[in-house]
Amino acid sequence: MTYGQETKRIIFEESDKVHADLKIRLHADDLKQGEFFSLMISGYIKRDARIVDFVEEYKEKNNIQSKEKRFKSKKLYNQSNEIKNKFALNEGEVESIFDLLEKECPEL
Repeated sequence: MTYGQETKRIIFEESDKVHADLKIRLHADDLKQGEFFSLMISGYIKRDARIVDFVEEYKEKNNIQSKEKRFKSKKLYNQSNEIKNKFALNEGEVESIFDLLEKECPEL
């Protein structure tokens, strides 16, 4: 099987109150639990600015990572966005560039 094709389960524990509140909120939004978590994970991995801001706020509030490391991370994130915008590259185009480089220079 090709990497990225196999499905994996992600399991964590939460209180019964939070679980019930989540189910109620999901029902109100007409979302399934798996759909919601896939949406959030995708946004986190793809660095959706709204989720990035939310996570950064959480890390700051809960003293996760040093202030310096959070600053450096945010700086790198902003620089990568500037480069993408400067060259007007979307996710697919960046991937295509890496595919071309891999074909032309397999030793890299």
